[in-house]
Amino acid sequence: MPNEWMQTAWLTIPLTRWLAAVVALFLTVVAQRYLVTLFHRVAQRMADRTATPIDNMLLEAAEKPAGWLVLVIGLMVTLHLLAVDADRFPLIAPLFQLGRAATVVIGGWFVWRLIGAMASYLRARARETESPLDDQLIPFIAKTLRLLLIITGLLMVAQNLGYSVSGLIASLGIGGIAVAMAAKDTLANVFGSIMILIDRPFTVGDWIKTSAFEGVVEEVGFRSTRIRTFGKTVVNVPNSRLANMVIDNIDARPKRRVKMRIGVTYDTSTDQMERAIAGIEEILRNHPGVDQEYSLVKFDNFDDSALSIFLYYFSASTVWEEYLQVRQEVNLRIMQLLESLGIAFAFPSRTVYLQHGDG
Repeated sequence: MPNEWMQTAWLTIPLTRWLAAVVALFLTVVAQRYLVTLFHRVAQRMADRTATPIDNMLLEAAEKPAGWLVLVIGLMVTLHLLAVDADRFPLIAPLFQLGRAATVVIGGWFVWRLIGAMASYLRARARETESPLDDQLIPFIAKTLRLLLIITGLLMVAQNLGYSVSGLIASLGIGGIAVAMAAKDTLANVFGSIMILIDRPFTVGDWIKTSAFEGVVEEVGFRSTRIRTFGKTVVNVPNSRLANMVIDNIDARPKRRVKMRIGVTYDTSTDQMERAIAGIEEILRNHPGVDQEYSLVKFDNFDDSALSIFLYYFSASTVWEEYLQVRQEVNLRIMQLLESLGIAFAFPSRTVYLQHGDG
């Protein structure tokens, strides 16, 4: 009786194979739900005891893909234990191909997550350095690695699905000229981004100005650079075009310039003018927000409606709000000075002289 039971078959598959497959499927579910979690807990404790963050990043990247990998491998083992005849069940071969392709996808998912974790760690370390190059280089390298990962993964999936990768590469070689012509703009943008990273005309966060736009750099990508304008719009500029532009990096200056003129009326006396110039020079010398390296205060011109005093100085801070605050305080003190000297500000005016004839 036991031998007859063991020889019983269902869908031409012996009952013993069905039992082995059920046991394998059960163990797969248990492994996915419990063993993987237990493994991660033990491995996490071991990782916390080490000083290097590499093991933590590996565990974090493998957390979700590991469960799916156990499930896919368990299903493939289950199908293998059934030993189904491919002639009777033609879907078995495609299922094994899909299983191998799914394994490649899960492996690529793990590498994708690992690249992201390492990029986040390196970005945090880069913020501690003085050089801005690594802040731009790390996202660029991460994007490059992920692009290569996608290309490699697609080729491996195609190979596991039964397609000829060598034939695909050969066909790409035949159509290489057409592809190169179609992708020339993309390649130009990639080389443009490399030149931006090497020449460093600006870094992320810099305020730049060109003949076409003005704003703050948010991101330097493969194809384009994203600029946030002061109107809060976003401008995406192709890197090939940006690399050939004349770029004025406003944030590269160590201080901010103030260049202005003050017009006073023509009834200002010579003594008043001299005292006004001396007083303005003293205001600039005593203001803590004014850079003391260089400044000019000169009576330089007789304009049509005013005597012109030329001011030229720099604020010590490059922050726009602080710069405006310094400029405001200096202007208010100049107003107070001129009021105390009895000097009036001039405004555009015209004097008309009327002469009566003898008749």
